[in-house]
Amino acid sequence: MVTQAMDDWDALAARARRARHSKAVVLYAFLIAVSLPIILPYFWLVTIAFSAKTGVAETAVLWRSMAVVVPAVIAFWLVAALAQNRRQLWIGVAAVATVAVFCFALLVGPDLHLGNFIFLWEPDFASVVRSRVGEVRGAVQFPNVWHAFGNSILIAGSQTAIVVTVASLAAYYLSRFQFPGRSSMLRSLLVLHAFPVLTLIVPMFLMLYWIGLLDTLSGVILVLVAFELPFAIFIMKGFFDAVPWDIEMSALTDGASRRQAFVSVVLPQVRNGVLAIAVFTFIRGWEEYIFVFTFLIRNSNWTMSLYMYWVRDDVMGVDYGVVSAVGVFYLVPSLILYMAAQRYLMQMSIGGVKG
Repeated sequence: MVTQAMDDWDALAARARRARHSKAVVLYAFLIAVSLPIILPYFWLVTIAFSAKTGVAETAVLWRSMAVVVPAVIAFWLVAALAQNRRQLWIGVAAVATVAVFCFALLVGPDLHLGNFIFLWEPDFASVVRSRVGEVRGAVQFPNVWHAFGNSILIAGSQTAIVVTVASLAAYYLSRFQFPGRSSMLRSLLVLHAFPVLTLIVPMFLMLYWIGLLDTLSGVILVLVAFELPFAIFIMKGFFDAVPWDIEMSALTDGASRRQAFVSVVLPQVRNGVLAIAVFTFIRGWEEYIFVFTFLIRNSNWTMSLYMYWVRDDVMGVDYGVVSAVGVFYLVPSLILYMAAQRYLMQMSIGGVKG
């Protein structure tokens, strides 16, 4: 009887393990199906940036890269689904990564180079690219890419500092104080965030022209701040609502002023929300294109998005490898920032919904 019961338990455990692995395989198969269409375009961009040559469409390099990457991604997911423990997982991942790197170095390695990143060290790279293929057109004068990079950092950083400061103070006031029109103001924040901003481009263009801020970085920063604040305030209010009032009351009872209680007690409780809206606002300012294209005219005010646009418009038919290289350079800062703050972005969603 005891032996039969043990056999039954072993059979049930084996069946449960098979069911768990089957569900994991189905789940990973679904994730592969939805992830590959997202991953492949980025990998395609990177491959072109590091392998394309002037005036040559080396699609063979792209297909060889796909032949390595697609099986590698599938193998990674299968290892994650079938591994029984953490040790098997790490061994499988290391084996797949080693094979993928070896195959990639064998099939694609000889074609890789850094020539498409000429814009990083050659200020007048467009003339160099045109001279390679005998092109004479080129009315557009490109500024130094590092100057455009600095403009983008200035816009994104200034916008982030203003939005975080104003949104934190406004959200705290909306969360802690009752005043006439409070509910209407909260509803207005949602309406302003949902309002199509493209319909306001012409009025904003005229306003910036009349106040002397057209074709200035300051004008673009003010416009971006105006459109980012409603969303940031609404999210931060959710975080402040989640902070118990008793904590702040304890600080006030102990003799702290309202400002001291806000800075020393309440604000540390919502630091995840502050970091999250800071990341979102910075990325929004970094990738902004419509407003900078409309309000900035001189090439000395170009940002990375305008630099990317004019590279594509001016030399895409000449050297698409340079276009892809600029795209990779443009993508890296926002990707690094997003990955570094991914945990806070998730907490922002949870805190905003909770509030």
